[in-house]
Amino acid sequence: MSLAEGRPRPDGPVRGRPRSEAVQRAIIEGVMQLLEEGVPLAELSIERVARTAGVGKATIYRRWSGKEELFVDVVRAAEPPDPELPGTSMRDDLVVLLESLRRRGLATRSSVILHNVYAQMKSSPRIWAAYHASVIAPRRALGMEVLRRGLRDGELRPDVDLELVNDMFVGPMLVRSVMRPDADLPEGLAEEIVDTVLAGLRPVSSTTS
Repeated sequence: MSLAEGRPRPDGPVRGRPRSEAVQRAIIEGVMQLLEEGVPLAELSIERVARTAGVGKATIYRRWSGKEELFVDVVRAAEPPDPELPGTSMRDDLVVLLESLRRRGLATRSSVILHNVYAQMKSSPRIWAAYHASVIAPRRALGMEVLRRGLRDGELRPDVDLELVNDMFVGPMLVRSVMRPDADLPEGLAEEIVDTVLAGLRPVSSTTS
């Protein structure tokens, strides 16, 4: 996937002149070019990125507070976009969330650069913390919101621990995509995981007639 096709998130205050999407793409493509050339994350300075992208450092700082925030947007631009939930039922929303994780796993496997980016990112506590705060934590919060709605609507047993339930849904997909890179990630896996876990979590009254 070309990063030119991705769009960095426009979070944060807008300073200076209006942002140019072309300039943002050029900066992110500049980071990717350096990574393709084998430049390690530790040597990826704002000055070097600016020189590669053909912009001034101030242009970068108008868009990102520093290297950590920029690098998180580079990763986000290379990933599949966050899904829109159908909102028809807890089950349907969970399937969409897990399908998004499956696609991210496939993207990481198919992109050597993206795989290396994740490895380098985890070696930098500041960048990993920024990625966790702006990407992983909101995704988990969305999953918890779906489960709370399911509990409220009677789609889950009232005695379950929602934090644990969230891990029960997400865990199998993460194991397949992260801890077992040789494992299959076939179409339909999200539905299979959700339906298998829900079989033991639905209220008894909803499974009898």
